[in-house]
Amino acid sequence: MDKRALTAPCGLDCFNCELYAENLTEKLAGLIHEKLGVPKGEIPCQGCRQQDGKHFHLGSGGCATLDCVKEKGVDFCFNCDAFPCAYLAPTADAADRYPHNMKMYNLCRMQHIGVEKWIQEARQIRRKYFTGKFVVGKGQDD
Repeated sequence: MDKRALTAPCGLDCFNCELYAENLTEKLAGLIHEKLGVPKGEIPCQGCRQQDGKHFHLGSGGCATLDCVKEKGVDFCFNCDAFPCAYLAPTADAADRYPHNMKMYNLCRMQHIGVEKWIQEARQIRRKYFTGKFVVGKGQDD
């Protein structure tokens, strides 16, 4: 598995996502199919770059962030002169279900330590995002 290629330009770790084909369970696919009516064959994702930002969870418009990165000719958002931009702005909406607020942290880590070293940390970052506790003035509490 080429984890660098399976890292979205916005900093999301596609290789750790529950919807990534190798990680998707029958149980989750069944729930998505049942609750959202998505055909089971459309549920597994191959990664943002591999599917050109087109997947059921993005709707019919695809991914504006991926389009922007391609237009600017950079690999990751942190390579852009406009970094950080509004495409990466955090929001509380759906933060308990989607990892969108990890993007800025991930991109800053990639810029600081390199993508390959960040890949080694990515699973732990995602785990802490969904299971960690927030402490005002401290950040994550282990």
